[in-house]
Amino acid sequence: MAKKRLTQHLLYASFTFWLFMKTLAARFFRLNIAKKILLGYLFYALLTILIALFILSRLEQLNRINNSIIETDIPLLEIADKMVDTLLAQEILGHRSMIRKRSDLLPLFWTRSDEFDQLIKRMEALPHRKDLPIDRLIALHTEYNNLFKRGFEYPKNPSSPIAERYDQEIKEKQDQIIQLLRKISLEARQDQNEKSRMTLSMGNTAFRITAGLCIVGVLLGIIVAMIITRSISEPIHQLKLSPQEISERKFDSMPQIHHPYELGDLSQAFQVMVKRLKRLEEMYLDASPLTRLPGGVAIENIVKKRLMDDVPLAFCLLDLANFKSFNDRYGYARGNEVIQQTARIITHVMGELGGEEDFIGHIGGDDFVIITAADRYEKICQAIIEAFDRDIINCYDPEDRQKGYISAENRQGKKISFPIMTLSIAVVTNQVRRLQNYIHVGEIAAELKNYAKSFSRSIYVVDRRKDKPEDS
Repeated sequence: MAKKRLTQHLLYASFTFWLFMKTLAARFFRLNIAKKILLGYLFYALLTILIALFILSRLEQLNRINNSIIETDIPLLEIADKMVDTLLAQEILGHRSMIRKRSDLLPLFWTRSDEFDQLIKRMEALPHRKDLPIDRLIALHTEYNNLFKRGFEYPKNPSSPIAERYDQEIKEKQDQIIQLLRKISLEARQDQNEKSRMTLSMGNTAFRITAGLCIVGVLLGIIVAMIITRSISEPIHQLKLSPQEISERKFDSMPQIHHPYELGDLSQAFQVMVKRLKRLEEMYLDASPLTRLPGGVAIENIVKKRLMDDVPLAFCLLDLANFKSFNDRYGYARGNEVIQQTARIITHVMGELGGEEDFIGHIGGDDFVIITAADRYEKICQAIIEAFDRDIINCYDPEDRQKGYISAENRQGKKISFPIMTLSIAVVTNQVRRLQNYIHVGEIAAELKNYAKSFSRSIYVVDRRKDKPEDS
């Protein structure tokens, strides 16, 4: 049962970790390029700091151990050896003083004793070692000195049983001190060896862990770099295809890039640009080579869109009356100048009175189209007519301007007079009737144009007919 619960906990922890990493990855991919690069640098910086902290902590531990060896263990061994030498020298001086009855050696004996006491104080002052048997050493050495004091009062005969017994006690006490010092030396050497092994083990462990962290850091760095590079390079590669698609006029096969921030914005800007280029391409292919105005295809598309969007519109069809007679009289070159002049007049007026969504088209020949708002067509048409009537007279020769007409032959060969050109405008709106489609608009405009051309002056006529009410 416990094993089953443990398995469930592990599965839950794994699932939670997977969700966390998935959420983290999703947030990462939503970052902009600058933040992704900054995050990559921060990752490397954090990893470098962790490795540096680990190495410094290990070095600090190794430094403490080495300091302990240098400041405690090695001095302890030296002090213990000196104490043994001092004790032996003290023992030699004491015996010589007793055996040879030389009182001049006693000061040297006590000098060695003081040196031994000083060494004990040095041993006691060593750092990191509070477990040394200092009190035991002091007690043994005090007893050792007391034995010698009594030994100095021995009988004259050094081979007497009392002298031998004191010598034996001194020897035993000396052996106790030496054994204790050797034990201290042995423990210090063992401690030194243990610390040396520890430093070796820590060094090897630190090397392996540092090498492992470096390898893991390099691998993670490569993975992070690949993720960042891929998240940036793929959209850039797709964007690189866009100019090629545009150059091949494949406007409908532009790559769609779903990317946040810079690349996504750039992709959207490309899409907007492509739509405009497509529209301009269509307009260019359909445009009149004479006036550079959009032709029949563009006009049809605009009307279809406005009708589909149910936008109030005014479709204005413009036609030059008596243009054929002018063309026959002055030739095609002068006729083309009239067409271009008319296009300039329309463009100028639309620039002053039209709106941003208004449209100017050239069907061909002397037929033009204006698509504007239903509440603007009156001012526009009136302004175009006034400008046309004012400027068109200058297109005629002075003699014809003076006469007010031109003479030309009709198809039967009879010479007849044709008045100065006028401008006829047929206006179709969806204000009072429903326009079904582009063909319906064209039929109504053509009918109105013929009616407008029946007048001898420039004029615009508006279709004001209403839909018949449906039978209930």
